[in-house]
Amino acid sequence: MHINLESQVVLSNEEEMLGIPSVADMITWAQAAFNAAGYNKDCALTARFVDNDEIQELNRTYRHKDSPTNILSFPYEQDENLPEELLAEEAADGEYLGDLVIAMAVVRKEAHEQEKTLTEHCAHLIVHGCLHLLGYDHITDDEAQEMEGLEIKVLEELGYPNPYEE
Repeated sequence: MHINLESQVVLSNEEEMLGIPSVADMITWAQAAFNAAGYNKDCALTARFVDNDEIQELNRTYRHKDSPTNILSFPYEQDENLPEELLAEEAADGEYLGDLVIAMAVVRKEAHEQEKTLTEHCAHLIVHGCLHLLGYDHITDDEAQEMEGLEIKVLEELGYPNPYEE
């Protein structure tokens, strides 16, 4: 499996950029999540690092929650009405799964409050977001149990602690 991950950083100062994970790390975390979920196709996704204002606007628009959040996942839905040449062009990097939008200020704050390293928290959020791109969710208790179980397994395999233990 090959993963093409584009990292977009749209932050205004260096302090906001502190702790942004490398593309190599994010690919490692994504691959572990995809493997655990039984997904093994070549694929592409985008990780976009934004400020609190942008993620709050997205959270308000798409989740009707008027506050910043750590990560939002936007699974890609292909428009079947695209011309054949554009469909072929889209498939060049493998199946496009979607976008992860991450607010590093929120992630840093949460990592500190939860007494986790920034790397541990970023790994968890990338794994969590990638599972959302594959259709996993945590709306019901059963869905949450399944998704969290996968996250715990993946993070353990990567050498990180259970993110849900206090």
